[in-house]
Amino acid sequence: MEFLVNMHPVIIHFPIAFFVAYFLLEVAALVTKKDSLCKMAAIFLGAGVIFALIAVLTGNQAHEVLKPVLRMKPSYIKEAIENHEQFATITLWFFFAMLVLRVYLLIKKNLSPNWRFVFFVLALLGMFFVYQTGILGGKLVYDFGVGTKLFTK
Repeated sequence: MEFLVNMHPVIIHFPIAFFVAYFLLEVAALVTKKDSLCKMAAIFLGAGVIFALIAVLTGNQAHEVLKPVLRMKPSYIKEAIENHEQFATITLWFFFAMLVLRVYLLIKKNLSPNWRFVFFVLALLGMFFVYQTGILGGKLVYDFGVGTKLFTK
């Protein structure tokens, strides 16, 4: 269990990188109209969803381990953790829904230019979710020391 908790700070960078790369590929595919970039974007979206799932699971486990310590901390720290957790979950489900829709459209060979624009807009919204999740996670570590050895003392 301790291993999963310690993996969260490492794992969280993978979905961030994959989702940002996905967004950039989505933009490039929209501008260049190249199918290869569109397919590559789908692969990066899938990888981002897989790593986001792992990040959410390890983050939830870290939260469970910290619950006894949180009883002795101010309530605003618990609220900040819950906000981070909520945005992380929203981000995961949002990109998962995008992945399902994209795979469906690719299978049906119906990824028209209009759909590509829709995916660009959705990816832009997804970047907002990634940003918010990261800002809240950074606040937990840098402002409150969550995840550091000093936090448990």
